[in-house]
Amino acid sequence: MSEKEPIGVVGAGWVGLVTAACFAELGHPVVVREIVPEKVESLSRGEVPIHEPELPELIERNRERLTFTSDMAELLDGRRLLFICVQTPPTYSGDADLSAVNRAVEEIGDPAGKVLVMKSTVPVGTGRTIHRDAPDLAYISCPEFLKEGTAVGDFLHPDRVVIGSDPGDEWAADAVAATYEPLGAPIIRTDLSSAEMIKLASNAYLATKISFINEIANVCDEVGADVTEVSRGMGMDPRIGDRFLNAGLGFGGSCFPKDTQALKILAGNSGYHFQLLNSVIEVNELQKRRVMAKLSKHLDSLVGKRVALLGLAFKPDTDDMREASSLVLASRLEGEGATVVAFDPVAEGRARELLPSVQMAGSAMETLEGADAAVLVTEWPEFARLDWSEVAKRMGNPLLVDGRNFLDPEAVRAAGITYEAIGRPSAGDRSKVS
Repeated sequence: MSEKEPIGVVGAGWVGLVTAACFAELGHPVVVREIVPEKVESLSRGEVPIHEPELPELIERNRERLTFTSDMAELLDGRRLLFICVQTPPTYSGDADLSAVNRAVEEIGDPAGKVLVMKSTVPVGTGRTIHRDAPDLAYISCPEFLKEGTAVGDFLHPDRVVIGSDPGDEWAADAVAATYEPLGAPIIRTDLSSAEMIKLASNAYLATKISFINEIANVCDEVGADVTEVSRGMGMDPRIGDRFLNAGLGFGGSCFPKDTQALKILAGNSGYHFQLLNSVIEVNELQKRRVMAKLSKHLDSLVGKRVALLGLAFKPDTDDMREASSLVLASRLEGEGATVVAFDPVAEGRARELLPSVQMAGSAMETLEGADAAVLVTEWPEFARLDWSEVAKRMGNPLLVDGRNFLDPEAVRAAGITYEAIGRPSAGDRSKVS
């Protein structure tokens, strides 16, 4: 069996660590370059700074094939495939901040025979700009389609691999394709701009699907229909599918909000008004505030009330708080005079920095103690297993808003708790249906 090609990864964030660990799992010797020395030291000890299922075990199992360094020269030595996995956060204008990408390209230089493989999400046209400034450096666009919470499985069992290149770099595209061939997934070979657009368009479409079902849920609230039944009926149509048809508090995280905004800005900078995406973004922002009306329906005023938040991360199986619904909700609750107490199984550390005035509890039951209302924000599995009779006893006022339509309404109501959800009739509300 021939030896696997050495690989370099620039950036030890979420994408970088998953990419490095999975390539190591496939047998490649991998060097990861990270500019923060303390992070290099902790990773070298096997300490993983993010919560991602299976990732710590993968890194530990492949420690002999994984090297972490802050030295770019060590990354370049003997490696032609250089995967760029740095952050491209939005600027104040909404455009992607490419400073980390540009810094990495500048440090790599323009050596012939090296292949820069862009995993970071960048605006369409970035690859050709870099290629123009560094003509001897082969450039490949290979966008990632990883989901937080299932990233390891997504990498090792992808539904497709997209590889974009310009004429003259086919040899580099072949080399990148060879690293992914053992995964057995369809490989889409295309031009640079199309590969960059596939990433943005994919996330924008999924965000659109979420905002659409949330709009349907809001209409269901008005007419007494049940959005979970509507989603089930819609999702059985193969043209629609059932994924991303779960109504709730809107989307968050590091990808959907950023990429949707980036595509909108890209279109605007090109002279096109992307009206649909404007609506998707607006619906998502308003959706995070829908809970306030549901609380006010049962509580005359939120002043002095104690509101418990079950979950803070933007989704389960991650500690990511970026664009999380809990950030908006906690701020709105405090703005209305409520005291907010919260619990999240893994995101407490990050949440304390972002929500310093929110009281952090050590368990779900502690969060609910004496609460005038509770809101399920993140669908962590352990919340579905709560003893609802005990919850009813602990709360000062047994009122629960299920912001993810995650719980069993009958079980919650049977315990004597007033149950509200998103786009699902409250008890006695079915009379609205004509």
